[in-house]
Amino acid sequence: MKRFFIALLACTLILGYCDVQAQSKPKGNSKSSKSSSKKGKKGKKGPEQPTIQLTQLPYNSNDCLFAVNLDVDQTYGPTTAPKGAGRIMEVMADKRHPNLPEFEHNSVWYKFTVPYNGKLDIAVTQQNLADDYDMFVYKYTDAYFSNHIQSNKVLPIAVNMSSIDSTILVKKKKEPFQSTGDPKADLKLKQEAAKQQRLENERNEAMGTIGMYHEATDILAPKSSTIRHIRSIDVRKGEVYYIMLDAVNPNCSGHSIKVSIHVDAFEVPVTFYDPKIKKNVDVNLTILEKNTNNRVIVRNDKFRGGTVKFVPGYNYTLYAKRDGYFSIFYDFNADRFKQDTLLRMRMNRAERGTEYPLTGLFFEDEYVLMHESDSSLMNYVQIFKNHPDCTFTIKGFVRTYGVDPEHDQLVSLERAKAVKEFFVKNGIKEENIKTTGMTPTDIKRAATAAFDTKNQRNEEFVSIKLIITSVGAKENP
Repeated sequence: MKRFFIALLACTLILGYCDVQAQSKPKGNSKSSKSSSKKGKKGKKGPEQPTIQLTQLPYNSNDCLFAVNLDVDQTYGPTTAPKGAGRIMEVMADKRHPNLPEFEHNSVWYKFTVPYNGKLDIAVTQQNLADDYDMFVYKYTDAYFSNHIQSNKVLPIAVNMSSIDSTILVKKKKEPFQSTGDPKADLKLKQEAAKQQRLENERNEAMGTIGMYHEATDILAPKSSTIRHIRSIDVRKGEVYYIMLDAVNPNCSGHSIKVSIHVDAFEVPVTFYDPKIKKNVDVNLTILEKNTNNRVIVRNDKFRGGTVKFVPGYNYTLYAKRDGYFSIFYDFNADRFKQDTLLRMRMNRAERGTEYPLTGLFFEDEYVLMHESDSSLMNYVQIFKNHPDCTFTIKGFVRTYGVDPEHDQLVSLERAKAVKEFFVKNGIKEENIKTTGMTPTDIKRAATAAFDTKNQRNEEFVSIKLIITSVGAKENP
């Protein structure tokens, strides 16, 4: 009898387990197949929405001691939502300091070092406009900085606790274009409208949803305020600042944050041009600011052209690469933009027959290379060090009226040899370089052009051309 009951109990358990398994099976399989068949009848699916890649906030970043490092002029985020106040409740209001939160809700701490003197701008862009973010800016003092904040011995130098009206942030509907009846006038109006829209978009991106901006006028934004931005503060090179963002909502979304220093700088359009197809191309671009320990001001693997800020007097290094093209290394000083209104870099294809007109070269005694040419030539040295399997010909040129062809030919060849000597001295294989001067045909052609005043072109004279004769299959990393 005992064995019978044990067997009966085992059967009951097995049947119960099978029943549970049957109930737990996704009944939606048949429904989903039906729904998919229904969708198939309706026709094509709509385009999938691109998923936003969120930056994961470090789990301890809600404490001042573990603040996230920000790169000035680089956007951080969009982030995941900050959760909780961390292990330490650093910021808390008291009777003497009412312009602080009653306590931290869902906070994240950031820190950054000021690269140069100017006015501090902070742009915080919320993913959800309904979230209530508060912002507090602290200036770093000493090793006990975090403890001093906790006891309110160190107070924020800027506070934005405004409860902004999210309705004012909703984009306005685009007004329909009203034609004037004149095609030329319509085109001009459309171009002007597009320009104004671009400027507005750039300004909105620079300002963010909330933050600190140099055009704002309010010093403080208490909880009762509805303003979006407070006035910038003056900062100096080398100073360290901390930002505490606190999301009051319990189920908040993330944000993006960008810190920048407003200075009288050159706002320069930067593009990369392929002369073969006569179009701009996108590149993998890095620009370093050498005066601030090679601070990265641009890092973009698909840079399609845009405006970059350069500080007067500062030195920069630009590195651009793209498959199928020679990489670009370019050292320059921002003061060049006192005359130049844009930086348009020529992307030369890594293929036989490509010509590089070498500019910025200076010769004394006709063919002795001057040291003022070094910086320009070093940019090409960097390019060809990255392509060790590339061979090329250096061809020299002179301005000529054809009076002494033999002399012109000799000078042009010696110029090419001088450039080759510089390349070899700086690490380019000698066997990869050939030299040549102007041919008698080149001299005749140049002389004819010099005398033909009617059809003369205002082109910059190039004393050296570098012509690719072969290219290896691979590029060095």
